[in-house]
Amino acid sequence: MTDKIQEEIIEEFAIFDDWLDKYNYLIELSDTLPAIAAEHRTEEYVIKGCQSRVWVDAKVEDGKVYYSADSDAIITKGIIALLIRVMNGRKPQEIVDMDLYFIDAIGLSENLSPTRSNGLVAMIKQMKMFALAFAAKA
Repeated sequence: MTDKIQEEIIEEFAIFDDWLDKYNYLIELSDTLPAIAAEHRTEEYVIKGCQSRVWVDAKVEDGKVYYSADSDAIITKGIIALLIRVMNGRKPQEIVDMDLYFIDAIGLSENLSPTRSNGLVAMIKQMKMFALAFAAKA
């Protein structure tokens, strides 16, 4: 099943021919990240398994999940901005079941270092865990 937001991201990345341009676009995207509250920039919110420091928080409003995040690494910040763009405003179970096919479609997984790839997997896992917890409470 195609997803409108993931399709938009794939189209946006399709205009760039090389990965340097795609990295620059990721850096631009880091500015679109919803800011995380200062009290959530603590160890408790740090994602384990990321080379850089990444903080993620989530809340439920009207049955939908909304994320906020930050990172001390600019490219990682751009990646988490993409993940939030795809997952934000959806029902918890929808996030848990979500196939994030845009990651392979834009070539992200194959162009990240192994440590960044591990970090990407850790970010997705944490975001889905939040959704799973919210789904369980519902």
